[in-house]
Amino acid sequence: MRSRTSRPQLKRDPLGSMQPSTSSDQFEEPLWRTLARNVALAAGVGVVFALQKHRLKLLLPIAALALWFSLGGHYVELAFLNGLRARIPQGGLIQAGLRLVVWFAGGVVLYLLMATSAHALPLEAPPVRMWWYGGLLLIVVELAVHSLMAMRGKPNFYTGRG
Repeated sequence: MRSRTSRPQLKRDPLGSMQPSTSSDQFEEPLWRTLARNVALAAGVGVVFALQKHRLKLLLPIAALALWFSLGGHYVELAFLNGLRARIPQGGLIQAGLRLVVWFAGGVVLYLLMATSAHALPLEAPPVRMWWYGGLLLIVVELAVHSLMAMRGKPNFYTGRG
């Protein structure tokens, strides 16, 4: 993702309200790049789990479910970066704590959507009673992604710049 450089303007934020936006607090990237990266991640998850089950015909259904976390997790992160971050104190601990809460809540929603979608696919649907697992899963995924970003010298959760 890159920081957008433009003059302040009114823009609808991810929470639905009109807010002045500045170049320093908005992150965006081309849709094709977002889709390519997240579809590739979901396909990789599909391959791993299909091979683990020795049933290659499950590759596409599993990849479709994995898209909830790869692509959905991306938009949960964008909702924090472009919507919530500017509205909370700049202190590192408060922002980090709220970010973890957003990741957990977003993961729960994504898990419930994934579990519901699984009923339309030739898969055993994950149990809804494990809703909390989605929150923990998204936190682990986001922490892993941000550690990769840190290794590449990009703004990330650990440095408080991303």
